[in-house]
Amino acid sequence: MEGFREEQAENGYMREMQVDFSKCDRNERMRVGSMVTEAAVYAGYDYDARGLTHEVLLERREVFLLSRMAIHIHDCPRDRDKLAITTWEDGAHGAHLQRHYEFRRPNGELCVSIRSDWILVDPITRKILRPSSFTARPLMPCPVEIDCPKPKKIAIPEEAEDLGTRIVRWGDLDGNGHLFSGRYGDIVWDFLPEDLQEKVPVEFYINYSREATLGETLNLRGHREGNAYRMEGLGPDGVCFTALAVF
Repeated sequence: MEGFREEQAENGYMREMQVDFSKCDRNERMRVGSMVTEAAVYAGYDYDARGLTHEVLLERREVFLLSRMAIHIHDCPRDRDKLAITTWEDGAHGAHLQRHYEFRRPNGELCVSIRSDWILVDPITRKILRPSSFTARPLMPCPVEIDCPKPKKIAIPEEAEDLGTRIVRWGDLDGNGHLFSGRYGDIVWDFLPEDLQEKVPVEFYINYSREATLGETLNLRGHREGNAYRMEGLGPDGVCFTALAVF
């Protein structure tokens, strides 16, 4: 059985993986929620390989939280596809630290491009830190051009319709006790109109505003406009996320 390669560069980390059945929808296409999940996981792989594990960052009181993401799907990966996922940091812009990704097939074909923005937080005080305060490693520019739009603000119009509610369950939680970032993509798809659930988006944007925890209820609101659908999830203290899928 052929193994999966792993490569590390000064600013770059690549690891091969295989899309399995659990990462796909009923049409055997990789779910958007799975793409968000892999992006979050690979950021951890990159830093783990550099000795900057979650435990080390906690001791330094410098942890990263995903703030927003943009995904461009060129050709959706399918069940059993082998992918080489590469991630690069791309310095800072304002309060955000930027990280980008490419998913490629073994023949080099580009399947998915991702741009993401992260915030640096003190895990004890929960205070947002300036990117310049991060000294564990230099923040470098991305060495490749990423074929993906930048993350952006997502407005939800007043006339958005109520879609229902979603309670945060035990199986939704990550190791920090919050609704895991990849779950939000699946929640969006659960509440899309049925005809859009069957489609693969060209672009997907998501912004994370507040963390949702066990037992909290998200009130979902959505709005369809042409080939796009906007959605937001409202928690007890305000907006938890906004998302935009473009088909």
